[in-house]
Amino acid sequence: MRVCSLPNPLNVTVSCGVSAALMSGLLAGTSGAIARSEQASAEKARAPHPLSATASYAHVKYAPAPADTPVSPFTGLPGRSGDVLAVKVDNVGPARPHTGLQDADIVYVEQVEAGQSRILAVFSSKQPSVIGPVRSARESDLELLRQFGRPALAYSGSQSALKPLIQAAPLSPLTPDNTPKGFIRGGSRQAPHNLYVHPAEILAAAPQADTAKDIGFRFGPAPTGGQPASSHTVGYPAARFTFTWSNTARRWQISMDGNPAQTTDHGRLGASTVVIQYTSIRPSKFKDRWGNVSPYTQTIGTGHALVLRDGKSYEARWHRPNAEEGTTFSTPTGEPMKFAPGQVWVVLANR
Repeated sequence: MRVCSLPNPLNVTVSCGVSAALMSGLLAGTSGAIARSEQASAEKARAPHPLSATASYAHVKYAPAPADTPVSPFTGLPGRSGDVLAVKVDNVGPARPHTGLQDADIVYVEQVEAGQSRILAVFSSKQPSVIGPVRSARESDLELLRQFGRPALAYSGSQSALKPLIQAAPLSPLTPDNTPKGFIRGGSRQAPHNLYVHPAEILAAAPQADTAKDIGFRFGPAPTGGQPASSHTVGYPAARFTFTWSNTARRWQISMDGNPAQTTDHGRLGASTVVIQYTSIRPSKFKDRWGNVSPYTQTIGTGHALVLRDGKSYEARWHRPNAEEGTTFSTPTGEPMKFAPGQVWVVLANR
């Protein structure tokens, strides 16, 4: 991406061709999200939760929303079902803390080259002003995203050999090359960990993006049984995720590589439901610029899963018959595995 170096108080460079008025708006939006310090995020994470700190999440009653209230099929919460925007998010140490990630409906965690991890965040019911940092797409993303119909995909780019597959996929690809007004480099980080996206700008360039639909998730009261679980760790060769149950926050608080996962805009990252989906991760035919082989994560088929909700872990099975259909989760007895309403994290782990 060719950028124009324009002096400004935020040390931000904007894609060439952006008008002065638009640049002013982008900088204003970015200053409220990227420039916040990790100290401010930590203070937010320590703030008292509005619900009672002594309440037990196991006693929460999951009442269905009134019939005339729209409910997101991605979170089970009342809210709009807007256009589906998937954003490929950087997840190495220099890319943290993230921005906008707590507003995602679904967060997928994937293994990439050299055993590292990367995130594919799916937005629909909420639209933060800024999301990032943004990185490149992978072949596995194309299969995973087909269950959403025709979503918009924001990413920094891809290797040249993968571009024909992306162009042929049923999605709206959005990059700094074809949507320069929607991307911005900002903050004090060095490239490539400083590329951010403005959802409102890029979705305007994706009029064909589908709205949220049923992808197989079910929400409601927890099934019987389950094992008490205070924390659970999932490891890749060079990355580690720990999910720790908090009765106070009433969610699974997330740590990455042993450190609490913070955001610049919403404090500590946490999820209502965490799904560890065990699947096949094999080498693909693609490599990165340093010669590392890109893993391919299979998301079609059937396999074992572990579902974390309400301070317990539940054995489950996942099933996705083909690329066009969603992924369903069931209990060992064949009943639908219901998630706790709220943000869902799906960690794609090697079985």
